[in-house]
Amino acid sequence: MEITAGGLLEIRITPADVGKRVSVRRVEAGRSDSPSFTDTVGVLTSWYEGVLTITRKDGASVRIAESSLVAGKTVPAAPARRRGPAASFEELARVTARAWQPLESEPLGEWTLRAAGGFTRRANSALPLGDPGIPVPEALARVTSWYAERGLPAYVQAATGAAGTQELLCAELERLGWVNEVSAQVRIGALAPVADVDADVSDVRLLRAPDERWLARYGKVRDPDLARRMLVEGPSVWFAVLGGGRAIGRMVVDGRWAGFGAVDVDPGHRRQGLATAVMAALSRRALEEGASAAWLQVEAENPGARALYDGLGFATHHAYHHFRAAA
Repeated sequence: MEITAGGLLEIRITPADVGKRVSVRRVEAGRSDSPSFTDTVGVLTSWYEGVLTITRKDGASVRIAESSLVAGKTVPAAPARRRGPAASFEELARVTARAWQPLESEPLGEWTLRAAGGFTRRANSALPLGDPGIPVPEALARVTSWYAERGLPAYVQAATGAAGTQELLCAELERLGWVNEVSAQVRIGALAPVADVDADVSDVRLLRAPDERWLARYGKVRDPDLARRMLVEGPSVWFAVLGGGRAIGRMVVDGRWAGFGAVDVDPGHRRQGLATAVMAALSRRALEEGASAAWLQVEAENPGARALYDGLGFATHHAYHHFRAAA
């Protein structure tokens, strides 16, 4: 917090700082002789009628009464990682989008509307990387009608937590009644350490298209033909199957990046290192294709997967959220 020469806390932010990263301290209601304080760090997304809204790195919005503030200041973006690959938000957003390609897309200014028959939210959501060319409420109305024409719910994928992410858009979506239906972390790490883990990969088969055992373990397929069309799309796509389908994984190599997804292990064979073996086998193939960095996406409410990726050296770069238009 900002402290003056006399030792007093200061509020050094104003409504003009909306859109900037800030750190604030507020006093909680309670006994006046023993006040309790709470600190919040994030992007100041609104300051209206005496209430501040701050969007934290994980995308959660915190509303704070202006009257409760005791200190506040603008702060620089979080420092760059000292280990592993460096990447901007826009680079990662475009790489991750190419790994889950839609069957149909249409530009809306610098936004992209994507549809794929409802298979995965990622391929059936608007990707707002830039200016839609019209006011945001009008753009969202166009998004809603575009998906309605295809019999699909309207989703917008937006990110928080890194330089260049979309906290202001997320706040606008919430204000307009869009619901944050699911959040996930985008994690990155060096590829070689994953390839070098001590894992038995002798029973891992690498395929260019998912076979029946892969699809059976994936388990999210209502239309197998549509799933196959979608899953094989990407710069260089590989599928891993271990032990007849006890564990699977999917990887897309795109320049220096290898993106991992659909890593799943039969519940009866978990905690045996099978997911690690799948990741290692795929990573070794990615190194052969010239990749050096890795990314993956993991939902916030998946502690088992987060622990696995922690152990493999992956760190969170940013969070992304799928907002659904209110019914």
